[in-house]
Amino acid sequence: MSGSLPGARAKWGPRNTSREAPISLKMYVSSGTFKLCDIGETREEKGSGQDILEMHPFLLTYPAFLTPSVSAFTKKPKTQTAEIGATVIFEAETEKTDVKVRWQRDSKDIASSYKYTISAEGNMHSLTINNIVQEDAVGYAVIAGVSKVKFELKIKESEEPKPEEPKEAPPAPTGSSASDTSGTVSDGSATEGLLESHQPDTRQDLTGLFTEKPQSGEVNVGENITLVARVCGESLLKKPTVKWFKGKWMDLASKSGKHLQLKEHYDRNSKVYTFEMHIIAAKANFAGGYRCEVSSRDKFDSCNFDLVVHGNKNNYISVCSCFVVRDSLLSYSSTDAGEDSGELDFSALLKKSTEPEVDVWEILQKAPPSAYEKIAFQYGITDLRGMLKRLKKMKKEEKKSAAFLRKLDPAYQVEKGHKIKLQIEVANSDAEVKWLKNGQEIHPTGRYLLRSFHLALNNMLMTICSLNIISNFKALMLCPHLERTNLDLLLNNFSSSHRYIFESVGNKRFLTINNCTLADDAAYTCMIGDEKTFTELFVKEPPVLIVRNLEDQMVMKGERVEFECEVSEEGAQVKWEKDGVELTRDESFKYRFKKDGCKHVLIINDVTKEDCGHYRVKTNGGQSLAELMVQEKQLEVYQNIADLTVKAKDQAVFKCEVSDENVKGIWYKNGVEVKPDARTHITHIGRIHKLTIDEVKPEDEGDYTFVPEGYAFNLSAKLNFLEVKIDFVPRQDPPKIHLDCMGRTAESTILVVAGNKLRLDVPITGDPAPTVVWTKGEKVGVLTDSDGRVHVESTKGHCIFTIEGAERQDEGVYSVIVRNPAGEDTADINVKVVDVPDPPEAPRILSVGEDSCVVQWDPPLFDGGQPVIGYVLERKKTKSYRWMRLNFDPYKETTYEAKRMIEGVAYEMRVYAVNTIGMSRPSAASQPFVPVAPTSEPTGLCVDDISDTTISLKWRAPERIGSAELEGYGVEYCKEGSDEWIPAFSGLTERTTVIVHDLPTGEKMQFRVRAYNMAGPSLPATLQQAVTIREIMQRPKIWLPRNLRQTLIKKVGEMINLVIPFQGKPRPQVTWTKNDELLDPKQVSIRNSDTDTILFIRRSERKDSGKYEVQVQIENVEDRASVNIQIVDLPGPPQNLKVIDVWGFNVALEWKPPKDNGNCDITGYTIQKADKKTMVNPNLQICVFAKMENCILFCSFPVSLTESYCTYVLLEYICQVLLVIKLELRERFPHTDPLVSRSVIAGYNATLSCSVRGIPKPKITWYKNKMDITNEAKYRMFSNQGVLTLEIRKPCPFDGGVYMCKAVNDSGEDVVECKLEVRRKYMPLTQELPRNLHSNS
Repeated sequence: MSGSLPGARAKWGPRNTSREAPISLKMYVSSGTFKLCDIGETREEKGSGQDILEMHPFLLTYPAFLTPSVSAFTKKPKTQTAEIGATVIFEAETEKTDVKVRWQRDSKDIASSYKYTISAEGNMHSLTINNIVQEDAVGYAVIAGVSKVKFELKIKESEEPKPEEPKEAPPAPTGSSASDTSGTVSDGSATEGLLESHQPDTRQDLTGLFTEKPQSGEVNVGENITLVARVCGESLLKKPTVKWFKGKWMDLASKSGKHLQLKEHYDRNSKVYTFEMHIIAAKANFAGGYRCEVSSRDKFDSCNFDLVVHGNKNNYISVCSCFVVRDSLLSYSSTDAGEDSGELDFSALLKKSTEPEVDVWEILQKAPPSAYEKIAFQYGITDLRGMLKRLKKMKKEEKKSAAFLRKLDPAYQVEKGHKIKLQIEVANSDAEVKWLKNGQEIHPTGRYLLRSFHLALNNMLMTICSLNIISNFKALMLCPHLERTNLDLLLNNFSSSHRYIFESVGNKRFLTINNCTLADDAAYTCMIGDEKTFTELFVKEPPVLIVRNLEDQMVMKGERVEFECEVSEEGAQVKWEKDGVELTRDESFKYRFKKDGCKHVLIINDVTKEDCGHYRVKTNGGQSLAELMVQEKQLEVYQNIADLTVKAKDQAVFKCEVSDENVKGIWYKNGVEVKPDARTHITHIGRIHKLTIDEVKPEDEGDYTFVPEGYAFNLSAKLNFLEVKIDFVPRQDPPKIHLDCMGRTAESTILVVAGNKLRLDVPITGDPAPTVVWTKGEKVGVLTDSDGRVHVESTKGHCIFTIEGAERQDEGVYSVIVRNPAGEDTADINVKVVDVPDPPEAPRILSVGEDSCVVQWDPPLFDGGQPVIGYVLERKKTKSYRWMRLNFDPYKETTYEAKRMIEGVAYEMRVYAVNTIGMSRPSAASQPFVPVAPTSEPTGLCVDDISDTTISLKWRAPERIGSAELEGYGVEYCKEGSDEWIPAFSGLTERTTVIVHDLPTGEKMQFRVRAYNMAGPSLPATLQQAVTIREIMQRPKIWLPRNLRQTLIKKVGEMINLVIPFQGKPRPQVTWTKNDELLDPKQVSIRNSDTDTILFIRRSERKDSGKYEVQVQIENVEDRASVNIQIVDLPGPPQNLKVIDVWGFNVALEWKPPKDNGNCDITGYTIQKADKKTMVNPNLQICVFAKMENCILFCSFPVSLTESYCTYVLLEYICQVLLVIKLELRERFPHTDPLVSRSVIAGYNATLSCSVRGIPKPKITWYKNKMDITNEAKYRMFSNQGVLTLEIRKPCPFDGGVYMCKAVNDSGEDVVECKLEVRRKYMPLTQELPRNLHSNS
């Protein structure tokens, strides 16, 4: 049977070192064996569950069940044994098919290779290890989700005998087949029969801070061993903190010494931190479980490992025997090491102390805080919080230092690059002072300068000479008349170049650190003999700012993208995010991070559509955001290939131009790929692809096609072979021009792109050879070679006209005239020069939205001779230099809505015009604009007031304002049934209330309000229904305040200010009267408004008492209210005071009431007595009682029979109370009912009660075990008529102890105490176990 202990609190996952963290527990009960497990630590106890609970009662204090986790594996790989050279297959089966499974070797992931084969089919996963060698005999693991199963591969060695087990080794746990010294457990070990949730939690392997974890090891007694942990610091912004622990709570930093040394170093090339723990001359008690924890800001990782010391009989006595309650766990921070430091054994803490009782508080008061937990554990103190509170209240006597008059402050802080000065005062001005940094003495070298300001000038010069700084002060020593100020200036200039400076001024000693760096962040010590004073210097690193922000980018799919930013400091750590998710280096090297001084670059290789999004770079001082847009590649054809007609021996050139210069292509003739040869040449230069055929032959005629690689389209043209047949005629032939494109029709027009060469090759015939003349129009005349761009050439059978770099003015009709003696012939050739269009005018921004804008532009003035097929738009941030294209396909309209912009950022837009020839130059940039959205509509629009010609409206601000400031509100109105809205006033108002004037009386009007910002007006907020402009009659009503409904009592001279609100429409008339007479305005001020009336009297007098009445009236309707005011003054003295009788310590007095009672009833009298001789009243006795009709009082005083006294009777304005006269007002009090010891059951509220009396009222304080519990939330204190009650909420066994109640007043104190025992209610163990844990029993 296996189960978990009820009431235990479990927390699965990596260890948390915080003090409040719950302890991770597991309990197994099987065959009379009780096993407590913490992560990496196990203790076994023999006996029944009831026996174990009695031995460990603290286990019952945990309030929740341990919840076992669900395993992700239905079949686990098992440890196998194989021979060298063989092949081994490990198989695992997961519960689900979509679970990602990882295989590990020595906690490092395994990738598929020739050595390892990883396969997955459905929910079956396997790992194949080929050609096994000796090095493969290590630990392996398979991970799925948060479940991890470890196993081993063992090498079979038949020739060597198996070594015997050491005699000292304890028997293996029940059900185990093999011991595992490395901390891993095979499937056949003790955990095979248990749920996977009961196995040690190893999820810390998934956090990834460790690049190399410390491994379990073995060592013989007296030998040395080194344990190494490595952490990658490339992704960390701060140096990680590493702690080494033995067991659960022993911090090994406090044990550094002759047996233990902790070292660390940092490799700047690999950016890896290495932490080492050296165990020297190991002892038998060093064996046990260890833990290494690493933390860096919000990241945390831990690793458990074991150390086996051979020759030790107690190897398997786990550190868990020192298991303590979670509230008593504190971490040690002391680094002092004594001679015996390094001893890792703390079993002595478990021994029962046989020494006589000692004062624990005295020990704690003298001990350092790092030793509190050890002392509390040794002396059985469980309430650590209460202990710390009591120690805080106790005044600790500080031992005065004999060497220091003033010590260093506990800590100092300085910003990086600034100067800090550490100061002390010494008792002996001649004492030698030593300064240490991290325990290392700072020796005076060339870096340090010793100055003594109390020396004379000559002594200072000698001091300079003694420091061998003659070269810097040579001129100074040759000039003894140099002034002191010049000397100080020279010293200051010299010291400013040194980082550390020692100074001595009288009894003061200074250590100055100039230009502080992060290396100066350390602990500093000042020593005089054996006395020390410590401090810690914290160097605050200034925030890293982003100097140059990221730029938005738009790229094509498959390209490489670089986001670059510049920060204010070299070597600063930055973090890259995509859509809020941090980017890291992955196995595919998708993202690369580059640093170059202050520049940081994010490189994305082979971008895809999934890479679109917002990229952010963060530092500790700022952040920058940019957007990446990825477009699919669409190849555009800028120039298509054209049909050619050539003659024999001529050259044929097919030419095309595409948008991507990296695109390759293949040429085909009649479907057959064209191969280059001596006559055929294929060239690719930039975006231009050419196929050139020299000396064309009839077999070259056919269809030619160019196919771009990777695109599903082609470009085709036809080559026509022109065969010229000339018949021999012995007679002369007239000249003839052979052209198919003569005339001025569109079909016969020759197009040439501006900038290209215009070549007109005209075939001609004639015998004899004719002369050729070229002309253009009537104005230009005959064209010759005089112009450098024009060339005219005549060959046999051809006349060629060429213009280099055609321009727009070359457009027109060209005429060629051929003549010979037999005649002439003329032909006209229409040439049209086409070009890219002119740039459009600067675009206009019509409107803006939250992340968009609407832009409009005009077509270009000149379309380049070809119709404009569309436009291309670009945008950029105003402060940036990078333009980002918004569309790749030409956009045909002249209005475009640009989206995906960042609200609140200023942008500019520009436009390109595109025709069949190409793309124009960009237009001028638009005016800068900021994408902002109009606010939401105002809320809560309602009518506040209305009259015959006005209306008062009020509303609340919009719920969403946006990034732009709210400029104001506009109010409009219209008549019911009309759509013509009229502004209520010119401009905008910033208030949320408005009064609209000059409205037609009796009309039904509708009103609406809109909020305005930079983006324009918001949606209107409209009244639900139309309002009739007519004043509404309201009856007058006075709202008399509650405090004025009773008589208002004021003292003479006080100010009276009565504010009485009322209502009524139209404005009512207000009238004040006093005792049915109108008020005198010289004595009383009256102020009236639309909603209230105020009566004001600056200094009241007794004649102002009376009944005041206020009346509000509208026409014949009125309302009234009255206020009674009573002005009171001090009464006159009592009359005819006399003594009626005196007996013993008593006296009887009689007097008559005063004539003037001060305008109020007499509520009581005060009697005073004094020594008649001196008339001094050292012990004033005050007796207060109710008014008596006969004014007779019998009272007692502590008087002497030989002395005479005087008695006074005074009147007081006090509340009526019962007569209280006692012999003494100061009385020491006993506890009339003491506390009684009790025994209660855990979980039920308990109370302790006692009673007390005393004058004056005593102060009550409750204590538990002599510790103040007044401010503890677990306890509640009550006091009722002298009965004191302490309530303890749901007590547990730890609440048992001695409780004490202490009462203190000026006369003394009294204490009562009792003992409280909290009993535990036991239940059978089988009833407390969860049902789901009985399945394996």
